[in-house]
Amino acid sequence: MFTTRPTLSGTFGMVSSTHWLASQSAMAVLEDGGNAYDAAVAAGFVLHVVEPHLNGPAGEVPIILAPAGGEVRVLCGQGVAPAGATIEHYSGLGLDLVPGTGPLAAAVPGAFDAWMLLLRDHGTKPLADVLKYAIGYAEDGHPPVERVGETVETVRALFEEEWVSSADVYLPGGRAPRAGELFRNPALAATWKRLLAEVSGAGDRVAEIEAARQVWRSGFIAEALLRQAARPTMDTSGERHTGTLTAADLASWSASYEPPVTYDWNGWTLCKAGPWSQGPVLLQQLALLPPELPRYGSAEYVHLLVEGCKLAMADREAWYGDAGDPAEVPLGDLLSEEYNAGRRALVGDTASYELRPGSPGGRVPRLSSHARVVATDEPGFDVLGVGEPTVAANGGTRGDTCHLDVVDRWGNMVAATPSGGWLQSNPVVPELGFPLGTRLQMTWLDEGLPNSLTPGRRPRTTLTPSLALRDGVPVMAFGTPGGDQQDQWQLHFFLAVALRPHIRGGLDLQGAIDAPNWHNDGFPGSFYPRGMRPGSVTVESRMPPELVAELRRRGHDVTVGDAWSEGRLCAVARDPETGLLSAAANPRGMQGYAVGR
Repeated sequence: MFTTRPTLSGTFGMVSSTHWLASQSAMAVLEDGGNAYDAAVAAGFVLHVVEPHLNGPAGEVPIILAPAGGEVRVLCGQGVAPAGATIEHYSGLGLDLVPGTGPLAAAVPGAFDAWMLLLRDHGTKPLADVLKYAIGYAEDGHPPVERVGETVETVRALFEEEWVSSADVYLPGGRAPRAGELFRNPALAATWKRLLAEVSGAGDRVAEIEAARQVWRSGFIAEALLRQAARPTMDTSGERHTGTLTAADLASWSASYEPPVTYDWNGWTLCKAGPWSQGPVLLQQLALLPPELPRYGSAEYVHLLVEGCKLAMADREAWYGDAGDPAEVPLGDLLSEEYNAGRRALVGDTASYELRPGSPGGRVPRLSSHARVVATDEPGFDVLGVGEPTVAANGGTRGDTCHLDVVDRWGNMVAATPSGGWLQSNPVVPELGFPLGTRLQMTWLDEGLPNSLTPGRRPRTTLTPSLALRDGVPVMAFGTPGGDQQDQWQLHFFLAVALRPHIRGGLDLQGAIDAPNWHNDGFPGSFYPRGMRPGSVTVESRMPPELVAELRRRGHDVTVGDAWSEGRLCAVARDPETGLLSAAANPRGMQGYAVGR
């Protein structure tokens, strides 16, 4: 099968990410003797600089790691709702949805602390060694991808009229960042340089990292974040609001480790973050598959995966959240054969236009009053190409994220999906060079739901990295940007790899990434202003016309998008028998690259 690039292979180390500068920075760390975790942290901070429309230090990141010879773990870098972020507070402001931008949507920032824990517990390098790449690109400049400038132009009026600190960084001299010209963020570089200066001399490598965590929580960074949260800020509601973040919120939260949620399928074990993320949706989609699949890539195959996704996403709305009692999220029932046999029977020959959550263990599903609302796009939103953010003039954003995967010569493996805190989420904190995030927009302002806005609980995120084991041994790390679409694209990719012996011509990592992809929106969206598009399926124009015609005959409302518009997958792999490493990256968006040797 034709592929846009070769699948890379070697024995020393492999990196795949959504930006070539992050990939190469991670590779430089490996070449300098660092391990996969050192490399991932360096790449994560570079992504804050070179993909600022997709993530930032005050955003969030779920990480799945498989230390060589150790247990697979999830490192949660998703912050919680502040103590003052109550439904009563937001309802008292006349809101029925959490705004999609501004400080009211800001959870406790999670990305920085998660990267610090990964470096402290699993890395080998000093903090300065992994931050130097991001500092260099922020201080000396980097050539921005076109989408950065396009995003800034979309929100130009907002920046110039309201978010003037953002205009100072992203519209210097009135000019948005342009491809082919160097773009700098000196305030961000100065933040990291000051951080390093303050922690220098704290002690050994671990002591310096711990000191950096304290600077973030209670030092000059915390003070600047809190000043920004208290500034009245125009948001997607059309009003100016202040946030709820306090010093106590920042000081009391820490990233944390937890076991992955897993599902076994045909000799593979898929590892995902828990139901505070979207992750179990991929597992539910696998559990819904029949014993015999239709021919790969056929209309029947696409139909089956689309309809299964709708059922899994309906369960996500009814059951997923950061519940105080794990029994409130019945994952065991949701992944059981008995439950999925009944759900599987709901998939007919024609497209469903209904939202059909199940009743695991006899429980009665509850949904937000907004869950069944049919989406109507705000001006400025583009419903296609959701592998990168679709952005409205007021900063509201859908489908935003980065991804990175690393495997090293020792067999350490990591998958991470950094997101949030993007340039269009909140005004840039003037003293820091980056904004707060907006992840609270994914919670509901209805009482008593698994994903209701609740102080001290994590908003359910769409971020969902993946790690796959074969016969109990870690063999592949992968993921993609794309908001609600992430586990749709990842399912297609995984099945293409897993079914390789049965696919004519075979699909290696790059072939599985390059294969024509699709997504549906027949469930409530996670981003403001929420809403669903019943029956919708968006396919790449590389799909055969006869396949599109058959999907339409089955009742799907098919939109044909651009040829290379669905997803931005990354992947690395390791053969445990030979030690051979491999990597591939998505050509869509013209910026993701794999490197390795």
